[in-house]
Amino acid sequence: MAGAGGQELPGAVLFACTMNSVRSPMAAAILKHLAGRRAYVESAGVRAGGLDAFAVAAMEEIGIDISRHAPRTLRELNDTSFDLIISLSPEAHHQALELTRTMAVEVEYWPTFDATLLVGSASREQILQAYRDVRDHLFQRIKRRFGFEGGPSV
Repeated sequence: MAGAGGQELPGAVLFACTMNSVRSPMAAAILKHLAGRRAYVESAGVRAGGLDAFAVAAMEEIGIDISRHAPRTLRELNDTSFDLIISLSPEAHHQALELTRTMAVEVEYWPTFDATLLVGSASREQILQAYRDVRDHLFQRIKRRFGFEGGPSV
């Protein structure tokens, strides 16, 4: 299925990161927002973390609600028939590559900064800005990768 820019939109996409608290839920919510029902999109982590209030706040700023996200692990996935796994951390990338042993799936690695590293060492505004930076980086990368760049030409 083609994305808005004519590029191929996989039928099922999994975003994976370390804790499934920030990067992968943000990325999954962004792709769901852009693709609507044209693709099945999930997220998971190597380990399950907790719901991250900064991630919720950063996504709320752009009108996407992830407040009901329940972090889970790759092992907890009910459906593993993904066309594409996008890993956002080194640990998740290793796990994604392991999955290719038992399933035919394309894997892409998008190294993405872990904004949680700033918690406790920076001001609230600095931390929130780091989360915004991650959100904006993912938004742009997803738009480019899946052909959601621009609109109709005038």
